[in-house]
Amino acid sequence: MATLGDIGVSALINILSAFAFLLAFALLRIQPINDRIYFPKWYINGARSSPRRSRNFVGKFVNLEFKTYLTFLNWMPQALKMTEAEIINHAGLDSAVFLRIYTLGLKIFVPMTIVALLVLIPVNVSSGTLFFLRKELVVSDIDKLSISNVRPKSIRFFVHIGLEYLFTIWICFMLYKEYDIVASMRLRFLASQARRAEQFTVVVRNVPHVSGQSLSETIDHFFQTNHPDHYLCHQAVYNANKFAKLVRKRERLRNWLDYNQLKFERHPEKKPTTKMGFLGLWGKKVDAIDYYKHQMKELEKRMSVERQKILKDSKSILPVAFVSFKSRWGAAVCAQTQQCKNPTLWLTNWAPEPRDIYWRNLAIPFVSLTIRKFMISVSVFALVFFYMIPIAFVQSLANLEGLERVAPFLRPVIELKFIKSFLQGFVPGLALKIFLYILPTILMIMSKIEGHIALSNLERRTSAKYYYFMLVNVFLGSIATGTAFEQLDSFLHQSPTQIPRTIGVSIPMKATFFITYIMVDGWAGIASEILRLKPLVIFHLKNLFLVKTERDREKAMDPGSVDFPETIPSLQLYFLLGIVYAVITPILLPFMLVFFGLAYLVYRHQIINVYNQQYESAGAFWPHVHSRIIASLLLSQLLLLGLLSTKEAANSTPFLVVLPILTLAFHKYCKSRFEPAFRKYPIEEAMAKDRLDRTTEPEINLKAYLADAYLHPIFQSFEEEELVEVRVDKQQVRTASPITSELSSPSPSQHVDHPTSRPQNVYRPTSPQHHVYHPTSPPQHAYNPTYPSDYIFPPSSPSHYAYHYES
Repeated sequence: MATLGDIGVSALINILSAFAFLLAFALLRIQPINDRIYFPKWYINGARSSPRRSRNFVGKFVNLEFKTYLTFLNWMPQALKMTEAEIINHAGLDSAVFLRIYTLGLKIFVPMTIVALLVLIPVNVSSGTLFFLRKELVVSDIDKLSISNVRPKSIRFFVHIGLEYLFTIWICFMLYKEYDIVASMRLRFLASQARRAEQFTVVVRNVPHVSGQSLSETIDHFFQTNHPDHYLCHQAVYNANKFAKLVRKRERLRNWLDYNQLKFERHPEKKPTTKMGFLGLWGKKVDAIDYYKHQMKELEKRMSVERQKILKDSKSILPVAFVSFKSRWGAAVCAQTQQCKNPTLWLTNWAPEPRDIYWRNLAIPFVSLTIRKFMISVSVFALVFFYMIPIAFVQSLANLEGLERVAPFLRPVIELKFIKSFLQGFVPGLALKIFLYILPTILMIMSKIEGHIALSNLERRTSAKYYYFMLVNVFLGSIATGTAFEQLDSFLHQSPTQIPRTIGVSIPMKATFFITYIMVDGWAGIASEILRLKPLVIFHLKNLFLVKTERDREKAMDPGSVDFPETIPSLQLYFLLGIVYAVITPILLPFMLVFFGLAYLVYRHQIINVYNQQYESAGAFWPHVHSRIIASLLLSQLLLLGLLSTKEAANSTPFLVVLPILTLAFHKYCKSRFEPAFRKYPIEEAMAKDRLDRTTEPEINLKAYLADAYLHPIFQSFEEEELVEVRVDKQQVRTASPITSELSSPSPSQHVDHPTSRPQNVYRPTSPQHHVYHPTSPPQHAYNPTYPSDYIFPPSSPSHYAYHYES
């Protein structure tokens, strides 16, 4: 059991670690050689150029301006300057809503911390129960600040029950207010969107095969019959996974060819060579330029064969299609209704935005999805319990005194004071963090196997799995295994009737372990996030050994996006710990506040300067955040109920029974009141935007606009006459520019509508014939309650969105 001294050692180590990370970041970020690492978002937006171009040789690597070293901490106030509306304009609504989770944590826990410390600490300390139990149980000074220190049958439990009611009311009030604000922001954000392909398009799965008809003819006939006034066209989906692999391989060969040609241009006296063996490590040495040209020529032949197979083979067309309508109203009706009396056929849903599509999973047969989901559910269940083994081992490190009583031979090794403090105060949290490091990657692979077709769905499903894992293993598992190790000797030497009492006293004692975990993960871990040590090392290694062209340098700079599958479940674990231990062991709450404050500052900086979101879901993850905070409330109430039952508090415990019922009723009300805004698109809104379009742009050609919106990205390598075979509109359409997305991914590398110039206005009603959809561009948004057709870019930042919101 960690003592106050152990917690002090852990706090010192983590504070020093966090300070070192923040100091290293503050110094590294002002060095010209690291500019692309710490400001990649501004490079992608085209608002920043490399400072190395206009400096001398030394100045290209090291910042020689002494004044900047005196203001190296100015990133903190700069991160707080941008308003929420400007963040939405700059990074999208997902990023702004993500930051609101941290502010919600501060709004909830700051008042709770003040009340709990002023009221509960004196109540708990003055009881002194653990003084009489110190010979029976492993206790520490921190445990004397918890509810464990209150005597059985004490009238003081009414104080804990009263505060549980007060905290529940406060949390529900803040959740309701926040849900209302986020739902309003989402509706305003969607209303401010410019015309987007996903507003007119639904994805149709499990299209039945009709004898004598092609798949395209079947789709045309069905929608012309059942949606005659609104159906516009459809885009068939092709199984191009093999072709995509060849395209990626050609890109790698092209990079090597470009590299060797540049090398030869710089040193024409020496022709570059390569070896024909594995990875160029052995084999016959040949001319590198000729070798890669030959390899590309051979690959082009294979691609030509695969391309013809896609075009000619009917089996390459999948029973999935993107169906577009003449109006948003028509798309909303189709997406939100059942199309066929057989509920397993013609399944419709809103199409993800083109950047959000995970193309590989479109080729998965619909009939196999149920089997896949069942298999993954079983696998996740097995994984959760497999991880119980390392979790139990980690807990054994946190409870050395309890282990000593069962295994006395370990005592000489762990009795040294500093080693003991280090093992109990720092190692358990660090070991748990290491065990959890690879877990999100494993869970993401599992989610992909399940067959979800949108990246946002993949991340939300991964997030759900990770949350359940954290709940079972990190929270419940830590309490169970910790209690077992810690009180094992007591369990073996007391009567069975006393075991529930021992558990009731022991559970609050796990707060010490969670305090060390918060300091490791929430203090030092968050500080290391802003340092970006791994991307920093990888970028410089790539730049040194792998970067051959400017295109390679841009790819090496790829900043990624906020890791929602890992960060949101971790956030929800912190909410769970704070809510559960607010009444049981309130000394944990100040450590939580440090985490929420530091994390808010760090992620605000990262969203403004680093992260480039791959898609925009308009805050679709908020209902999950709300539901899991409610689950934390329910769990805290049930745990307190069970804890008081072991304290023989028969007079006070019944007052808690009604609280979970009231919490569930509140959740049900919020679900019916706000969740539809995240699940459905109002017909009223759809019709209003359609009327606006008919007024401002009556002559727009939607077929031309949607021509290439949902075309698989790899088809950009097809010839024009071949594209006619796979396009949504097989008649001649006018397009402004070819698809510019990356060959290997539907995700954009440049988030602008028109790559030739930075836009000043997104929406131009005077020239509607030029509105052609670019699937590589992020959605444009402009919100103005008086003039909804104005699309404005604030001149202060290279905005993707124009959004104005007043709370």
